[in-house]
Amino acid sequence: MFSSKGKIIATGGIIGILSALLVKFGNPVNMGVCVACFFRDIAGSLGLHRAAVVQYIRPEISGFILGAFLIAKVKGEFKPRGGSSPMIRFVLGFFLMIGALVFLGCPLRMILRLANGDLNAITGILGYTAGIWVGIQFLKKGFTLGKSTINANATGYTMPVFAVIILLLLIAAPTFIIFSESGPGSMAAPIVLALGAGLVIGAILQRTRLCTAGGFRDVILIKDFHYMYGLIGIFAFALIGNVIFNFEAINIGFVGQPIAHNNHLWNFLGMTLTGITAVLLGGCPLRQTILAGEGDGDAAITILGLITGAAFAHNFGLAASPAGVTTNGKIAVIIGIVIAIAIGYSVVTAVKRKTDKINKEGEVEVGI
Repeated sequence: MFSSKGKIIATGGIIGILSALLVKFGNPVNMGVCVACFFRDIAGSLGLHRAAVVQYIRPEISGFILGAFLIAKVKGEFKPRGGSSPMIRFVLGFFLMIGALVFLGCPLRMILRLANGDLNAITGILGYTAGIWVGIQFLKKGFTLGKSTINANATGYTMPVFAVIILLLLIAAPTFIIFSESGPGSMAAPIVLALGAGLVIGAILQRTRLCTAGGFRDVILIKDFHYMYGLIGIFAFALIGNVIFNFEAINIGFVGQPIAHNNHLWNFLGMTLTGITAVLLGGCPLRQTILAGEGDGDAAITILGLITGAAFAHNFGLAASPAGVTTNGKIAVIIGIVIAIAIGYSVVTAVKRKTDKINKEGEVEVGI
């Protein structure tokens, strides 16, 4: 047990330190690692949205996928699979991104923001916890997106190939790839460092299965703190890393935080939406990225939903900014919460109907 706890804390510690180092060497403050932000930047760089300040191919994403892929291959855990409610996963991934971009960060960035003194992250944590609690209610009633089945190898290699392609596009920088000249998209650690950090994080997360949604879910559902220790490790070591490497950037408070706003209601509701969708999907954005590297086609569909959500968020004014949350963003979050709950209720109802039918047929057979 001590060894298990030590490993998960060390995993979180490595992520926290690497996040602080990435900020030290160029990534935006409080954004050493943000999966939602990174996919948003990639979508912009590929021309899927035209928000000029958030367009860059983040090599960390390639690192996450390829790190998980390589270690999964070595350990014999690369298993091409898929077919588990792909459209529902796409929709949930879409709205997960909307919630994250209204809060301005994925659940991992939420923890990293707090480690740098951004107290708005506390509101986000409360919202994330509330959303996870809502998702758990559906799990208790039998919510499931169904079992994946074995797929052709092409399914499993889709995301690793995608990771290589975008990495090559970053290095080659053809004219059709867009790079921000100002704003967060123009701030980036050197490619080698960012890719290396991503490879390390991808590899260790593939082995430990650490997930932000899983950490909160397990504490609430079964009082298991295993993954939560990893999240505490991320916070503690990111804090230590910031004190060592980025002390001048530490800013404790609600106001004037980098790439953040202090509209508490929508910070809360944005992360509530993110929490519900993450539980229903079976993992946060970082976990989905690692699963995609292992050959999980369902996770790849979720990532397509994330990327599409990022494109919509910036093309239709749904994403928040340091100036606050747009009216369109507020409406999108409410719609997303309603749709996520409707999906949960619909699936639970279908599962119950199927279970009742099986039980009824069993009773008839026994009677005969």
